[in-house]
Amino acid sequence: MSATYETTNPAVEAKPKDRRGLVLAISALVVLLDRITKHIVAQQLPNGQTLTVIPGIFRISDVHNTGAAFSMFAENASPATVRNILIAFSAVAVIVLFGMLWRVGRYLTVTSVALAMILGGAFGNLYDRIRYHYVIDFLEVRIIHYHWPDFNVADSCIVIGACLLLIEIFRPQPQD
Repeated sequence: MSATYETTNPAVEAKPKDRRGLVLAISALVVLLDRITKHIVAQQLPNGQTLTVIPGIFRISDVHNTGAAFSMFAENASPATVRNILIAFSAVAVIVLFGMLWRVGRYLTVTSVALAMILGGAFGNLYDRIRYHYVIDFLEVRIIHYHWPDFNVADSCIVIGACLLLIEIFRPQPQD
């Protein structure tokens, strides 16, 4: 009679499943949501029209941002130069973010999700700059006398991702 014995070696653990496909799918979802919402706004609110959602607080508008964040550099004397610099900066940022995500994306963590959101947002706005020569912004918020510059889904994901990274940085780490 032969008996089979299963041996286990505690030093050899099963490798966790690589989650890079999932975190890249999160980035792709951000790009998709950004494209869909911008397309809807462009179709439903042509020529800079607005739709009031909450009077005095929230409107959906159609704004073409030729500058950087908060429309910085939009009124520059050389818009083509600004556009090319912003495209180059955004392309470098997308490449760096992709590299960072590839390194940390093996595991599904707050950091990998944050980087995925930032990558998707950066790519969504880069697409607009290359295709249209401006970024489509459409969410307008006013709180009392403060008017937040118009933004979009890509911008929102970049900010949410950055906040998640900050939380992760300042979160107490477990003691080993």
